Amino acid sequence: MRRLLACALLVPLLLLAGCGLQVPADPDGTLDRVSGGTLHVGVSPHEGWAELEGGQGVGREAELVEAFAASIDAEVDWVEGGEEQLMAALQRGELDLVIGGLTDATPWSTHAAITRPYLETTDDAGATVRHVMAAPLGENAFLVALETFLEEAA
Repeated sequence: MRRLLACALLVPLLLLAGCGLQVPADPDGTLDRVSGGTLHVGVSPHEGWAELEGGQGVGREAELVEAFAASIDAEVDWVEGGEEQLMAALQRGELDLVIGGLTDATPWSTHAAITRPYLETTDDAGATVRHVMAAPLGENAFLVALETFLEEAA
């Protein structure tokens, strides 16, 4: 019985693999497009985490983004703005990533794919803060590559 069940599950997987289906996938091809190209990153200024100085990202998250970009052979194009403006640009496909001290309590989780928390800190009140970044909804290969990098960098 187990052998029959295993075969029943294996056949569809082999058929999908033969069709060139990759999981996870990026419907809009974000990971393929930015690898060896340009990673467009929105920065909502947040002191110590993400700011632009002279057109370059600075801060803890900006450094992580630069290192991630280097790991996929990409250049970073930094765009500064408010969270609402940046999330709208992310939804329109103009940005690949948004940073700026976002936490897992972000209200933007219906507008963007929020990474798993990659770092925990403690705020002034002693509460635990879990830091995240925002990527385009549905671009799962890109999100997995980013989360894997963030996990390894932690």
